[in-house]
Amino acid sequence: MSRVQWAEVDFDPPPGAIRLLTPQPADGKTYVMYHGTTQASAQSILARGFRQSKDGMLGRGVYLSRDLEKASRYPIGHPEWDKVVIKVKVNVGKVKAITKQNHPLQKTWHDHGYDTAWVPPNCGMTESGLEEDCVWDPRRIVILGVIYPFMVPVQVGYPAVDAVEGPAVGDVIHQQDPLRRDGVTRIRTSQTIPKR
Repeated sequence: MSRVQWAEVDFDPPPGAIRLLTPQPADGKTYVMYHGTTQASAQSILARGFRQSKDGMLGRGVYLSRDLEKASRYPIGHPEWDKVVIKVKVNVGKVKAITKQNHPLQKTWHDHGYDTAWVPPNCGMTESGLEEDCVWDPRRIVILGVIYPFMVPVQVGYPAVDAVEGPAVGDVIHQQDPLRRDGVTRIRTSQTIPKR
């Protein structure tokens, strides 16, 4: 049996991008962010780019996080083996912090001249307590690659998840096949697949 872990190669960020070191994204800066989705949705995003969601906690926009852990949870309730995380860099433009439920600009921040809405960690807005960002204009987002989960052997106390086989670096996203063949369980390693 195995369980899912998310990680990426921890190399330097792309030129001009900033790691998650500061609590609030600074106006006009570029950050590495993540978007959790299904493999099928990732194929669509890679082919056509991001599109605004119609609604959500922060209204219309593209929902991202600078926190890989946060993004790897999405879509919530979806099988782990079919989840992927799209790694992007984003010029956040003008940022509005939305620090509580029912904030006066919670869904109207863009109407007031902001490009990105940011929910700080542990402010009560998200159940996970992790930060979230909503970017109004998808053209601010540059796709860097796709991160796949990797399977590790289950140890006592960890929930089991069926192991799956991951693509090789440079492969296009494909539907995953179960790994358990002939009683042998292979372990998938984490990798970021660059966008073509």
